[in-house]
Amino acid sequence: MAKEFELNEVEVWDGNYAASQALRQAQIDVVAAYPITPSTPIVEGYGAYVANGYVDGEFVMVESEHGAMSGCVGAAAAGGRVATATSSQGFALMVEVLYQASGMRLPIVLTVVNRALASPLNVRGDHSDMYLGRDSGWIQLDAYNPQEAYDLTLCAFRIGEHLDVRLPVMVHQDGFTTSHKAQNVTPLKDDVAYKFVGDYVPVNDMLDFSRPVTHGAQTEEDWHFEHKAKQHKALMDSRTVIDEVLAEFKELTGREYKRVETYYMEDAEVALVVLGSSVETAVIAAEELRAEGIKAGIVSPRCFRPFPYDLVRDALDVPSLKAVCCMDKSAPGGAMGALFNEISAAAYTTESRPLITNYIYGLGGRDFSIEEAKRIFKEQKAHADAGHITTPIQQFSGVRGPKLGFFETRRG
Repeated sequence: MAKEFELNEVEVWDGNYAASQALRQAQIDVVAAYPITPSTPIVEGYGAYVANGYVDGEFVMVESEHGAMSGCVGAAAAGGRVATATSSQGFALMVEVLYQASGMRLPIVLTVVNRALASPLNVRGDHSDMYLGRDSGWIQLDAYNPQEAYDLTLCAFRIGEHLDVRLPVMVHQDGFTTSHKAQNVTPLKDDVAYKFVGDYVPVNDMLDFSRPVTHGAQTEEDWHFEHKAKQHKALMDSRTVIDEVLAEFKELTGREYKRVETYYMEDAEVALVVLGSSVETAVIAAEELRAEGIKAGIVSPRCFRPFPYDLVRDALDVPSLKAVCCMDKSAPGGAMGALFNEISAAAYTTESRPLITNYIYGLGGRDFSIEEAKRIFKEQKAHADAGHITTPIQQFSGVRGPKLGFFETRRG
């Protein structure tokens, strides 16, 4: 007999609406926000829930994204369950305060709708803001579609608020591709969702006058190193809690999430490493290529921070795997792509040591098609057959004008 899950009927939601519904069900105490495309509907939706009496929380309109995260830090330090949303330049304006939030160990949830960073100004989705936050001390989870944006936002509260973690969490979704495109979403019932998230348990809150605490203290060389080391340890140790929360969510809903998702990797000869909404495109491309006899696979780190080094290494340690392409949806800024660097470090310690190349793609919302994914897979097959990289190590996919390639391969 199939297990009966505590689910509502199927709804048709876009990613923004899905995230806002998760915030409503978690019964946030405070959302401090400043609107920015394409994340505006998340906080706009929460504001409507407050105005219409669906939640007993506070919606604070501030003067900027810096003010939004500052308001979240104050509310979280005071002992509240806190969340907000942003994108792109707003995210960049928040960066100073992101480090404050993680250093103070405040479990704020930030729903980030990924969008290109200016200049030039662009409101479409790539991973520039996601990459910008990777060293800020926040846990980063990546949703591929609206269902996952909803699910992972609920999980984010459980993870960040866990007493062994107490760190802020970002949940990323791709701007417009996920945030504004409607798909079937099966939400939890309100009472079930809140029970999963649980009551908020304040830790070291400033309004506990029986136990005074200081937030944002200055330490200099005497204690700064120790504070940052403990913060890093908490971030790395959160891997166990993330796994436990995702396993509990699977038990509740039947929907399974892993810190590293793999598709067709058991016997893969070539693979792409991708993030976000591109995963579903790559999976379809791999399925079509397998029908043609090319053993294609996909690896996707769903948990971008803490980076799942060991799980990525295991996913790539396939005896048959000969060539891998890391797909970076962010301008590299004069270097190899950030994902390429992470994956290369993990692959270096595998027995198989596959050839690894880097594609920069999708900047400013440029489409990534199934046909383009298949072309890149086939290029990896050419590398595998030749036994060496036959193109520049880093290339641009989908750019108009002269073909751009960087870092030529040298063979002895």
